[in-house]
Amino acid sequence: MADDDQLSRVFAALADPTRRQMLERLGQGTLTVSELAEPFPISLPAVSRHLKVLEEAGLVSRDRRAQWRPSSLRGESLAEARAWMDTLLGRWDHRLDRLAAHLESRRTPAGSAAAPATAPAPSTRRKSR
Repeated sequence: MADDDQLSRVFAALADPTRRQMLERLGQGTLTVSELAEPFPISLPAVSRHLKVLEEAGLVSRDRRAQWRPSSLRGESLAEARAWMDTLLGRWDHRLDRLAAHLESRRTPAGSAAAPATAPAPSTRRKSR
């Protein structure tokens, strides 16, 4: 699993909506900075800064081909963040299951049928004459 510093970098990178949109675009294939910048109303240097954050978080890799710097999505850091979240969700689910079992045991005494918690409300409908 990822160390805490790496996990912090991943979540910090994912906190920005522009970077999340960039990751979505890179999920469709490798793009140059210019191609990646097309839909965003920001400068190329700003796109490069976002890419640097994503690269430092291990979410993208950047290559150098002549004057081009194509970027591509890397899934390892996302997988590590997901594993961390899955661990937390598993613990939470376990706690909720224990709570549900406890509430059920208090609702139904051992060996007896469950009694309604409250009496049914009297009918408010008018009887036809």
